[in-house]
Amino acid sequence: MRIMPIVTAFGLLAVAGCSSVSGDNSPKVVTTTPIEVSPSRVDQVRKDIDAIVHGGVPGVIATLTEGGQTVTLTSGVADRATGAPIPMTPPQQTRVGSISKTFVAAIIMQLVGEGKVRLDEPIDTYLPGLLTGQGVDGRTITVRQMLQHRSGLPELTDDPRIDEYRAALEGRIYTPAEEIAIALRMPAQFAPGTQYKYTNTNYIVAGMLVEKVTGRAYSEELAGRITGPNQLADTYLPPTGELDIRGPHPHGYAMIDGVLTDASRSEPSVPWVAGALVSTGADLNRFYLALLAGRIVAAPELNQMLTSDSPMPEDGNMRYALGIGHTQLPCGAEYFGHTGGIAGYITITGGTKEGRAFTIAMTAAPDQKPDVTALISHALCP
Repeated sequence: MRIMPIVTAFGLLAVAGCSSVSGDNSPKVVTTTPIEVSPSRVDQVRKDIDAIVHGGVPGVIATLTEGGQTVTLTSGVADRATGAPIPMTPPQQTRVGSISKTFVAAIIMQLVGEGKVRLDEPIDTYLPGLLTGQGVDGRTITVRQMLQHRSGLPELTDDPRIDEYRAALEGRIYTPAEEIAIALRMPAQFAPGTQYKYTNTNYIVAGMLVEKVTGRAYSEELAGRITGPNQLADTYLPPTGELDIRGPHPHGYAMIDGVLTDASRSEPSVPWVAGALVSTGADLNRFYLALLAGRIVAAPELNQMLTSDSPMPEDGNMRYALGIGHTQLPCGAEYFGHTGGIAGYITITGGTKEGRAFTIAMTAAPDQKPDVTALISHALCP
């Protein structure tokens, strides 16, 4: 499982992918309505994604939203075997990896607002006896620390069995409890609250907490609280055993045993709520704009969700709050969002409180990490 923050995702993932090209290999553009997104932003993002493709990524989809208008650009191919372009319509779904975590955190913050969860309550209050191990004690880890990646829990994905691509090939599935048991065979990384360390195990626990408190499957809570009310028709969490992406999508590729391999099919029970979400650029833009506008999480809880004292050493000036990262861009705008890396796909997404949002989805990891701050700035700065 490879569901990571920005720099880690680019540095360690080796995936390759797909998109649409015209005869001269320049990115195509499709708009849902007359363009109101700044033409200079469109031109710069067009150059950025074309450069990513020329750098070795088979395909990229960029989606820009502002003032209710959405512009989609693509570059590259959707299928390396056939050279087929990424279709302009309908919207293309991709696996979005750790962007899933913002959705989980938003649901928990809704539960906080409803008085069903308290951020500074120990995990053991809700999931008694779950977290016990070498230096691990659920009575000393709070919900807030878990969402901030400050719990010290061991990293589940350090175990080689936790691999969504190979699990699909071998017909293996996992339950959340089985994955926590695997993680807890390793020692704690540090004492709770003393450090920040991006750790996928935190969000497997978070998904279990949602299910325990609500008495319903996480996928039902996701549909009832987030995707349904916000009309995110192309966003869903695949159930265990559903290996294929449901809608139109470019192929995603990963370097497997030294060979660039189609990794579009994967076992969703491995990343589960920490990284198995499928979505489109338009849906992700709509989600982050609704979140930042206070239409998903109420103001008191949203303020806590967006406030952070946790620097992310692996991501430069980024700071991590509750399921969401943020940083001030060179133009003065503040970016809030997340990135996701999973076998076959890498995605960067987010927005500003001024109503601008973007998503860039790649079907491979570039040979050289691009300037992520520049990509975000070009997409979001007026």
